[in-house]
Amino acid sequence: MQVAKRYFNTSGPNIRAQHYTLEREFLIEKGLDLVHRERYFTIWAPRQTGKSTYFRMLAEVLETEGYQVCHVNVEHLMQANMDRFLKHLTWEMAEQWGIDFSNHSLEDIFSKIYSIKNKKLIFIVDEIEGVNSAYFNQFLHTIRNAYHSRQRHALKSVIFVGVANITGIVQDNASPFNISDSLQIDYFSNKEVFDLLEQHEAETGHTYTREVKEKIYEITAGQPGLVNGFGAKLMELYPQKTVIDYADYLVVEDWYLYKALDKNVANVVNKAKLHQKFLEELLFLERKTRFDIDKEGVRYFYINGLIKDDENGNVTFWVPLYKKRLQKYFYPHMNGEAEALQGDMWLEKYLTADKKLNIDKIIREYQAYAQKRGFRYFIEKDAEGKPKGLREAALMYSFETYIQAFLLAVEGKSYLEAHVALGRSDLIINVAGNECVIESKIYYDNVRFKKGKEQLAYYTNSLGIKQGVYLIFVNKNVNNPFIVESVDVIEGVEILTYIVKYDLEKDFSEPKE
Repeated sequence: MQVAKRYFNTSGPNIRAQHYTLEREFLIEKGLDLVHRERYFTIWAPRQTGKSTYFRMLAEVLETEGYQVCHVNVEHLMQANMDRFLKHLTWEMAEQWGIDFSNHSLEDIFSKIYSIKNKKLIFIVDEIEGVNSAYFNQFLHTIRNAYHSRQRHALKSVIFVGVANITGIVQDNASPFNISDSLQIDYFSNKEVFDLLEQHEAETGHTYTREVKEKIYEITAGQPGLVNGFGAKLMELYPQKTVIDYADYLVVEDWYLYKALDKNVANVVNKAKLHQKFLEELLFLERKTRFDIDKEGVRYFYINGLIKDDENGNVTFWVPLYKKRLQKYFYPHMNGEAEALQGDMWLEKYLTADKKLNIDKIIREYQAYAQKRGFRYFIEKDAEGKPKGLREAALMYSFETYIQAFLLAVEGKSYLEAHVALGRSDLIINVAGNECVIESKIYYDNVRFKKGKEQLAYYTNSLGIKQGVYLIFVNKNVNNPFIVESVDVIEGVEILTYIVKYDLEKDFSEPKE
């Protein structure tokens, strides 16, 4: 086993000599083309996407072509007055351009730039949202004036870098930042994730199974910070292991779900508390939600890389790991139910004579429990006794509480498989080596009911598991004769469909005094 020369970067921009790095030549070419055409443009993407690494790599190439690049981070200046803002800008300009603009006003700085003819200057402003709103428009309009005369002076390109599509912020009738001149930094592709991990393999002799590489891409959606995070944690836990396998991957996924103090996950969780109903709608209702960046919840979750727009302009989950963490966070952990349930649960009760898992008995007991207990108890309320979240989420919380109590009693395990699409979450349970996939859904219509079976069968089959449970919560007033319990074999997978009835008035309405 060789000692690694470089390592996985989990904080700040990449340094080639120290970090495994993807060159992303196609993105560099896009940036070069915009600069060569003397465009003023934006670079935007959610957090931990590699924006800082990208514009530094772009700057390196530009400097080989004779450009002088000054990049300034203004994230910490949101409350700064104009004098402090200008001191920060002029200090960086002196350091990076070698030009003294000290004791100049904003207009004087650009007047001096207009007089410079023999240089090619590039100005990059990182975390542009950090510019104080009191003078943001003044700053923008000064940049606009420079843009219109750029062929006669040295400032050939200005690049604003931010966490959302900031053309929406800087766009007005006179803005130089046209929508067409915005460069989005995408997450890593599947191939790029493989390439990054293979850099480590080539340097150290460690190898990752193909399944591990695929799972890292799947759970992170290629989010650069998380991809590097998985690589770094695997090496921290298994520095001497030659082959990193799926069991090792699951340990790291579990760490991210239950122990990791990841600042981006923490930000999403904290903000999600303020948008709990909206988030639960996305998690449980499978309702199409229009992607509208002006909606606070959509904007925040997008900026933090949780959701994005799909090909039809609707919201879809982006990073399955974030979705898993939020699903876990919002399930009620301590409501007394689990302890009460465990007394009558033991392993032998749920195994058949040939030691296979008797999933039918588990689900039948849950149906009896749900009929007796109802769902009102699982509706989370605020200090005034009003529902904090989506009341229908109580259906899912009820089942999650029951199944986790069961797994704890029989020393089983569960793995939540959160798909990118809205509303789909498959729970894989493992008891005494027997695995089963369980998907719980709220019934809306017959089309989605039938399609859900097919999706469950396809996914279960892809995991090499031959039995799936389709647990459907159905309003007691639904009398569709096709919505019945059944045993179906689809694509070689046995799909067991179970119905759990709920009563809107009894389970979700406020109790009468």
